[in-house]
Amino acid sequence: MPREEYPRPQFVRGNWINLNGPWDFSFEKGRYDRTITVPYVCESALSGIGETGFHDRVYYRRRFTLGPRAEGERLLLHFGAVDYRCEVFLNGRYAGGHTGGHISFTLDVTEAAREGENELAVDVRDEAADMTIPRGKQFWEEKSRSIFYTRTTGIWQTVWLETVPETYLEDVAITPDLDSRSVAFRYQIAGRADACLKADISFQGKPVASHTLSPARRSGRFTVLLDNEALGKWNFQEDLSWSPEHPNLFDVRFTLLLDGAETDRVDSYFGVRKVSCENGRFLLNNRPYYQKLLLDQGYWPQSLLTAPDDEAFITDIRLAKEMGFNGVRKHQKIEDPRFLYHADRMGFLVWGEIAAAYVYSEDYVQRFTDEWMEEIKRDYSHPSIVAWTPLNESWGVLQIAQDAQQKHHSAAMVHLTKSLDPTRPVISNDGWEHTCTDLLTIHDYAADYDVLRARYRDVETILDSQPAGRRLLVEGFSYQGQPILVSEFGGISFQCDAQQGWGYSSARSEEDFARRYHAVVGALLDSPAVCGFCYTQLTDVEQEINGLLTYDRKPKTDLSVIRAINEGRWNGGKEKE
Repeated sequence: MPREEYPRPQFVRGNWINLNGPWDFSFEKGRYDRTITVPYVCESALSGIGETGFHDRVYYRRRFTLGPRAEGERLLLHFGAVDYRCEVFLNGRYAGGHTGGHISFTLDVTEAAREGENELAVDVRDEAADMTIPRGKQFWEEKSRSIFYTRTTGIWQTVWLETVPETYLEDVAITPDLDSRSVAFRYQIAGRADACLKADISFQGKPVASHTLSPARRSGRFTVLLDNEALGKWNFQEDLSWSPEHPNLFDVRFTLLLDGAETDRVDSYFGVRKVSCENGRFLLNNRPYYQKLLLDQGYWPQSLLTAPDDEAFITDIRLAKEMGFNGVRKHQKIEDPRFLYHADRMGFLVWGEIAAAYVYSEDYVQRFTDEWMEEIKRDYSHPSIVAWTPLNESWGVLQIAQDAQQKHHSAAMVHLTKSLDPTRPVISNDGWEHTCTDLLTIHDYAADYDVLRARYRDVETILDSQPAGRRLLVEGFSYQGQPILVSEFGGISFQCDAQQGWGYSSARSEEDFARRYHAVVGALLDSPAVCGFCYTQLTDVEQEINGLLTYDRKPKTDLSVIRAINEGRWNGGKEKE
């Protein structure tokens, strides 16, 4: 079944048309000799094609019917993600294009659309051999190998149409402030400059505050205080703030008024939470918070980078929380906003990341920076996102230890990110060879408790270590007291089904798996210097069988065992009193 849920849950309007489902498709221009199920890519089974060979050009076509539009109404065409470059045509007329394979984009197709039948065509180019394209874990060779997986080509997230009035709310960024008990809104309006903007805030169905700008102008900011009589029965810090343990969300309705009449309405939400670093500790809502994360590749066996359905996101979060984890590092992927929505409402931390390229060039810098800026803008308002990770393991900047240009790129990405979002920590180059970073993160796949315990016994020992044979900070940058997290470790393989593969170490049985997991997690929990970890990984993925779950999300051991180990309550098969 095609994906049918509303694709943008933090900016909701009622008038939309889902264009998922059967499309005409071809590997050759103009033929359209196949049928594909959008939003699943041609390499996946759920697309109905399942062809994994090299196809640098693919072509889509779909017909749909539109009714009459009111005078002045605009028609917006939204794409969740198209990998990598595309040109879009509506009724034979060029409607626009986009470069960047992992992020959403919108085209105004008002002038090209017509009442009755319309024909939409999307021409996609995705060069498998171009190593300067941000691709993440998509392999440039024919078959998956090592840490790389099947490619994604073309449309892989929802395509949808939305009708908006001539003057409409284009964008809102939401910045809650826990300390002042307020929330700030930065908005953009398309159309007339004399519209009034009203924001009505509620909590658990009870009105909290209302604010009206008259006139609002086309863009601006305003702040609303939340500490008032309407919330008097609640303790703000304990009852109203957002955390994985208490994912409290405020609802907000934005109404745009012209000459006193409503012209546009958008429903959204936000969580009041604060992320900060102090005295070598990561703080959530001004209190030290130990992050217990999972590396999450966001792949599924039948649909690759596209979740097979919305329930798949919920299942992954639910299982992770049942195992005692409080978040994920979304690895080498900008995830679907539906995942972030469920993370927001279920209480689940997310490190935002982007797909890496593998060869440094000025073209790479342009492509990478553009898409990264789009990601920060789109996902800024999600309370679940608590860190940004632009670079990973020096991918794309392989000479960063010696090359001043690549060092500048890493530092520039940190400063650029903080110039767009000063509310979250930024990790300069996750794993090693950091520049100016807010968190010092380390990748370490040692499997022995004693080795890990000795390596992480104090800050000095950590800084002297090179777990992957790489310095933790490149020359010219020094440790400044940042929180230390081991953001990749473990990776224990355990074959539970027919899928064969590899891991960084291997378990022979379920009992051996639990003991090995306890050894690596226990060593980090015992460290007074480490304030969080990210275990590799949530699920098996293709030839990697080092997940806590199989590729089809079946637990490899009792989830309560993993939870007990994560909480320091397990000792050789028994929970501690």
